[in-house]
Amino acid sequence: PAAPAERPVSSTPEFARAVMQAAKELDASAGTAISDIPGAASNATGEASPKPGAAAPQHQAMVLEEIRQMKELVSKLAKRQDGEGESEAFSGLRERLSAQEVADKWIDRLFETMRQRPDFAEDETTVRRIAAETLHEWISPFAAPGIGRSKRMVHVVGPTGVGKTTTIAKLAAEQSLKGKRKVGFITSDTYRIAAVDQLRTYANILNVPLEVVFSPLELARAFKSLEDRDIIFMDTAGRNFRNDLYVSEVNSLLQTDQNSDTYLVLSLTGKTKDMEAVAGRFSQYGVDKLIFTKFDETDTVGAVLNMAMEHGFKTAYMTHGQNVPDDIEPFRPDIYVQQLLGAADHE
Repeated sequence: PAAPAERPVSSTPEFARAVMQAAKELDASAGTAISDIPGAASNATGEASPKPGAAAPQHQAMVLEEIRQMKELVSKLAKRQDGEGESEAFSGLRERLSAQEVADKWIDRLFETMRQRPDFAEDETTVRRIAAETLHEWISPFAAPGIGRSKRMVHVVGPTGVGKTTTIAKLAAEQSLKGKRKVGFITSDTYRIAAVDQLRTYANILNVPLEVVFSPLELARAFKSLEDRDIIFMDTAGRNFRNDLYVSEVNSLLQTDQNSDTYLVLSLTGKTKDMEAVAGRFSQYGVDKLIFTKFDETDTVGAVLNMAMEHGFKTAYMTHGQNVPDDIEPFRPDIYVQQLLGAADHE
């Protein structure tokens, strides 16, 4: 009779253990790799090599970074192959959260936290319930309150194309129509074609005054013109905020003695890495409140959790369409967790 087919090597516990051993050996290989750098050891004749120039430290950094990436890849592969301790319910949850682009470290932390619960069990219903409860506990402290009655100045910043101006119109309409407050607009977005016209259109619809400023020196004049307003919304130019110079330039427009708030607007259709780069630069100036736009244009919302857990950013609002003033809501952790986990199989 024919011999039974062998199991694929990739599914055996031995393979998983071998992969984990390889990850450990990569640590030891770092020293060997660095010793190959010119100037890091004596040459073949036994004479000391010349002192390394500027290229040697750069090469060393590149080697270490490559080793780090290899270790990370090997570690991820080992986790997939081993699957130790993960039931079908856990595997499904990991797949769901990974598809939502939740960082691996937070998925692992979530599973560790869940397993410590006294009511933990590995059936699908319990896993989903405890996951929802844990995620809700995590994200709730990062739900920022909306615009309070005491605020007189609201700055809105963010990169190009995230929907800042439309978001300002929604917030202003809410304050004007629902809050019965007298609203004013300031815009410094004089770089983008038709940007001023777009905000002026909203100003005309809401019947509120608009001031245009070309530099921080003109802010005093704008504030004077709007001194009878209860609250002022300021639109800023969308630039390449991976450049610190542009961030510093915008920050110079945010200086005021008014009771103010600043919101960084990010699109959920963007890449988490790009969001983190922009948010990290604004955080240097004390900006820690977010508005996420285009909630209706994507099914991937893990960035909200990543930004909160990794960087401490709080989310105040989510927008989900172009309609003013309807398509904006305060951030609600319960709704967010439902979106993150998706519908249960039995629902």
